[in-house]
Amino acid sequence: MKMHSVEKIGGTSMNDFSAIRDNIILKSTQNNTLYQRIFVVSAYGGITDQLLEYKKSGKSGVYALFANGVKDDSWLDALENLRNYIFSINKSLFSDDILLEKANKFIGKRLNDAERCLKDLQRLCQHGHFALDMHLATVREMLASIGEAHSAWNMSQLLKQEGINTCFVDLTGWQSSCHISLDDRIIQAFNTIDLSKQLPIVTGYAHCEKGLMSSFDRGYSEITFSRIAVLTEAQEAIIHKEFHLSSADPKLVGETNAVPIGRTNYDVADQLANLGMEAIHPKAAKGLRKNEIPLRVKNTFEPDHAGTLITGNYVSDKPCVEIIAGCKGIYAVELFDQNMAGNIDSFDKEVLAILHRFKSHPIGKDTNANTITHYISTNLKTIKRIRQALEDKFCEAHINQQKVAIVSVVGSDMQVPGMLAKAVQALAEQNISILAVHQTMRQVEMRFIVSEDDYEKAVKNLHRCLVEVHDHGQAICLAS
Repeated sequence: MKMHSVEKIGGTSMNDFSAIRDNIILKSTQNNTLYQRIFVVSAYGGITDQLLEYKKSGKSGVYALFANGVKDDSWLDALENLRNYIFSINKSLFSDDILLEKANKFIGKRLNDAERCLKDLQRLCQHGHFALDMHLATVREMLASIGEAHSAWNMSQLLKQEGINTCFVDLTGWQSSCHISLDDRIIQAFNTIDLSKQLPIVTGYAHCEKGLMSSFDRGYSEITFSRIAVLTEAQEAIIHKEFHLSSADPKLVGETNAVPIGRTNYDVADQLANLGMEAIHPKAAKGLRKNEIPLRVKNTFEPDHAGTLITGNYVSDKPCVEIIAGCKGIYAVELFDQNMAGNIDSFDKEVLAILHRFKSHPIGKDTNANTITHYISTNLKTIKRIRQALEDKFCEAHINQQKVAIVSVVGSDMQVPGMLAKAVQALAEQNISILAVHQTMRQVEMRFIVSEDDYEKAVKNLHRCLVEVHDHGQAICLAS
């Protein structure tokens, strides 16, 4: 039986090397050894935003600026700013001048290679026979890989200075002469590594023939992490984040009221991922669940806490609410058409095709005889384009849009009569108008659509009512 773990370190945690060294590397979670572990690392926090686009604000990074047109050189300024920022990170990490020069040379060469490729492609696409759009997916993959190569190489070198036998595992395929599958790239990389004596530091981006970002976009590092765990038959998969997976956002409900979740299952993790609060990407979780590999989510800055253990078959001892989660900045796009009655599937197929065309992220939908409402996580610019496309396609339809918030009550087992009524009452007590409500027969989630202005109030009151704690720190079970 394999005894090793595969551990992923998130971008915010990567920004604090001292915490990584002291709280993760030197404080083994199992086997009392520095080794028998594989570390998959994200880019330093903010680097991927500058390489691609800013995830929260939508501000353009190098990729987005380059994609805007072949005659616009603003991406060069963004690349130079990124280079300076990366070198400043290196300077803060490496006190030895020789090693600092080596670090800058490593990542500087990749930045130079990328700049040369983009300039060549820009010149090529100024000719009418070559279309930039055909190459953008490759450009995005190439740029994304730079961030993880930077952080993994740095971490490997820094730990070597501490006397740890690390090896830098570069899965980016940089200047590779062949395109192979993700699994083959991982298997080739680990064939010669002795986990009992070596500590692999692996890039979160892995190049493969189908392209990770085409399927998973910025969830690619979790796919790499998951496949490594599966292919190496890991005993446990661990994700190190800057926070606990808690019963609610401590910033909203108060740190003394938010309870770290000790156990849950992959089903609950999927519900959180759908809301953009990823414990792990759903497709990454699928491989772990199928191969019965437990996932542990730990807080980098509280290393003695066991974290949250996620397994496939866990169900709470008693039916209860585990987490109050949600998201703001959601657009409800409602399409009403009298002609839809009796033919809703055909209408919805067309609507979904339009949403897919604009690469929006539908979080959920409601339907009745003549109305479809999709809840979409995207920006206003994209919503306007989606609405225009819907109006062009459905000339007789009435289309409305509204900015809303989603608040979800989630648990591995919430099959208790009266739970929905209790949640509705909790919102009514605060004068919160419920715009829509949804609960499936499986009863692992209740979802409330409310005004954005009511979001914080809704989370606080649902948490107070449904997930307050006893003196012994156990969530209130509504069966009691």
